[in-house]
Amino acid sequence: MGAILKRPAVAVVGIVVVFAVGITAAQGGVDPAWTSTFAVEPGELVSTGVHPYFPLEPGAVRVLAHGTGQLTITVLDETKSVAGFETRVVEERETSRGALVEVSRNYFAISRRTNAVFYFGEDVDMYANGAVKNHEGSWLAGVSGARFGLMLPGQMLMHARYYQEVAPGLALDRAEIVSLTETVETPAGRFTNVVKIEETTPLEPGVKEYKYYARDVGLVQDGDLKLVRTGRK
Repeated sequence: MGAILKRPAVAVVGIVVVFAVGITAAQGGVDPAWTSTFAVEPGELVSTGVHPYFPLEPGAVRVLAHGTGQLTITVLDETKSVAGFETRVVEERETSRGALVEVSRNYFAISRRTNAVFYFGEDVDMYANGAVKNHEGSWLAGVSGARFGLMLPGQMLMHARYYQEVAPGLALDRAEIVSLTETVETPAGRFTNVVKIEETTPLEPGVKEYKYYARDVGLVQDGDLKLVRTGRK
């Protein structure tokens, strides 16, 4: 993912920000140019809620597709305790030509106070020829020094920069809000004033990925994948 110019981190409104110190980005650790530690109050995080760009209610389904690839995202009626927090399980199923490529169970919680959505890790099954081949990309907050990251802030601010995953040497996805006014055409419709987020990681220098979120809808584009339908399970 990409080399980043060093600039002061932008605090996410409504979140107490503390900068992680110690291991450097070059060593597979956090970069202080991105917010990496988020203080929350006791009882603040819950497993169900409504973020305008990230619904966290059981039964919500989104399907994105491009060519022969498809990604189905389902908010399950399941929770999992991670690092002492109750999190909501969100399943992502990726297929190519109808064959499973990846199934991940992602763990999120939402703040009652700021409406920010936090990411606590994922269990990943990677497939080949119909069978699980490995669990590459799996990580959990509270295991081997990993901590929860920020999936989306409660308020979208231009150039806010933050870690989504904080598992040094394993998972270090980070995000920067680069636009609040994108227009995205998808099979499911045309969306305006879309939030564009650039994702990078020091574990894959030079690579950048982009996600697009529409208000009251959620994810409408992930790379080349575009929203085909949204609804309830």
